[in-house]
Amino acid sequence: MQPAAVDGTDALDEILTEAVVDLVLRGMWRGRPESDHSPLTEAGLAMVKGPMVLPTERAKTIAARTLRVPAGSEQEGRITAAYRAFLPVNRRIREVCTAWQCRPDGTANDHTDSVYDAGVREALEDVHEDIQPVLRRLESVLVGSGRYLTDLEDALDRFDDGATEWLASPLCDSYHTVWMRLHQELLLVLGISRAEDEALEEELVTGSRD
Repeated sequence: MQPAAVDGTDALDEILTEAVVDLVLRGMWRGRPESDHSPLTEAGLAMVKGPMVLPTERAKTIAARTLRVPAGSEQEGRITAAYRAFLPVNRRIREVCTAWQCRPDGTANDHTDSVYDAGVREALEDVHEDIQPVLRRLESVLVGSGRYLTDLEDALDRFDDGATEWLASPLCDSYHTVWMRLHQELLLVLGISRAEDEALEEELVTGSRD
């Protein structure tokens, strides 16, 4: 990873840049030692709010410039193809996490209905199977993206071992937390806004149902 520059003058060393990118992809750090975040806060790249460390707008700009692949390149085209395959599955993982937390009638899922929970787990398995070929395509063109499949599989194993927080909790590297990092990296790599992302997902999902 190359040092990032902001406004053509503000360069960061590689270690600090990697920390900025990690923080932006995660959205926040919780429970990190002060030695991890103090260089970022001192540089105006992070702010501490209670137990959380959050990226500043400057940090987000640096991460976006660091991760963005060349516009119009073959690499961008191949990542875009993987991203478009990702989006319909992205809709389904949100539905799975919602179903795990809430019953269809909107009440909280107290996990006393084993048949219902088994159905949610089956839907999660379908999602996991469908995201694997997408991630394998991505791994061949985006350096470091292979970690996502490894981390998803680790979270799934922990969930199946009975640690149910490993599906959707933001307090650990749960399945949903890892998924969100993947999603955020795709947006930054391709220079896509959240609004554009949501519109394209809706278009792809609606089109697949026609």
